[in-house]
Amino acid sequence: MPLPLPQDFAPLHVLVADGDSSIRKACCAIVANEGMVPHEAELTASARTLLLAKGADIALVDEAIATGEGFGLEELRELRPDIDVVWMTSASTVQIVVEAMRSGASDYLVKPFSTEELACVLRRLASRRQLDTASRSLRERLRSSHGLGDMLGESAEMEKLFRIIARVAQGAHPVLILGEPGTGKESVARAIHSHGPGASQPFFPVDCGSVARDRIEDELLGVASGSLTRSKRTSDGVLLAAGSGTVFLDSVGDLPPDLQMKLVRILQEKQLRPADGGDPLPMRARILAAGNHELYSLVEQGKFRRDLYQRLGVVKLTLPPLRERKDDIPLLAAYFLERSCRETRRSFRLSAQALSYLVEYDWPANVGELSHAIQHACNVSSGEVIELGDMTTAIRDAHHHANALRKSASMERTEIPLVETLAEMEKRAILTMLSQVNGDKLLAARLLNIGKTTLYRKLKEYGVQA
Repeated sequence: MPLPLPQDFAPLHVLVADGDSSIRKACCAIVANEGMVPHEAELTASARTLLLAKGADIALVDEAIATGEGFGLEELRELRPDIDVVWMTSASTVQIVVEAMRSGASDYLVKPFSTEELACVLRRLASRRQLDTASRSLRERLRSSHGLGDMLGESAEMEKLFRIIARVAQGAHPVLILGEPGTGKESVARAIHSHGPGASQPFFPVDCGSVARDRIEDELLGVASGSLTRSKRTSDGVLLAAGSGTVFLDSVGDLPPDLQMKLVRILQEKQLRPADGGDPLPMRARILAAGNHELYSLVEQGKFRRDLYQRLGVVKLTLPPLRERKDDIPLLAAYFLERSCRETRRSFRLSAQALSYLVEYDWPANVGELSHAIQHACNVSSGEVIELGDMTTAIRDAHHHANALRKSASMERTEIPLVETLAEMEKRAILTMLSQVNGDKLLAARLLNIGKTTLYRKLKEYGVQA
């Protein structure tokens, strides 16, 4: 899969500074052939003027010019801190090259170099600049709040989700949020809460799947003084403690049947009985619930109450898995990468190969897995550039498996030459010879060294009029 980078980059400007006009002309032709804009300069003064007047993204600088008249790599960096300098030298000693790289050169070429050598250097620098530009663009889009709450995305699926959230946030009715693990169901619930009328009130998340079954009812409805499951004190449950806020029931499919029945009654009557046994109080909290995409199958199997499913699902939101909105992966990756940079106080960027495969990967655990993958890569990476090898074992294994499948499919598509039988070869030889002698059968028989009778018999077998 091609790297998902923006394609609207302006052409790169390349300065060729060399005292030899033939070298300048040849380099400029190669630069232009790579789709870049060439500028040539012979003397130090003219090169400096071009840098200041027109600017350049890449500079091909001959060492003779660069070391003469004070026009060194340091001055190049001062004039244009973001420029990529390619050091052109006639000396191939390691010391010269190392010194140039230490002084700020991005790459080097040893004269005489070939067209392909220069083209490869230009492509490598252009690719790196485009990746850096794309990364900066994604960070700026992130800072511009192209998302809602903790959610990010610019795909059509996420734009539609944002519009729905903005509408339902203004109400007070229950919302059922469905989606695979890791798709951000709690983030959606928090966004609905924070953009609704009860935003200033508490938000209580309750994971129905992780709370013990004999404690979940106490968590929601409270416990009275003297209860065996708690110390001797009265404690209101979150449905009452939330006031006019929001209670988020995650993994709602794990609620025990008796509590499901009580919750139906609460939603129907809009009342709660305090844990101390006092008079019923109005339940003002908004209930948001979340389950996986198989929740309705639990209803069909009789494992989840249909009436509760209907009351919770006054509005149903289905979150798209990450594999169905791959356009958002670069933006999400940039967000998680920047977060890791802040946490570790280090600088990281994704290589082109790593970013390309992040988009290709199917992400069975969705956004949560992507977040973990970026965090893992930043922790194990030994340098600034994160490569595919820095990713989790699951991602690397999936990459190797995908490559193996592609190779296998490629081998299966390779056409196997058909084996031609002797009879087919004989027929082709006879008919070809007849065509070449314009149908003269006697001449064909003589050239084929077969008898006339044999030729006529063969033609009859082939259905050719003798």
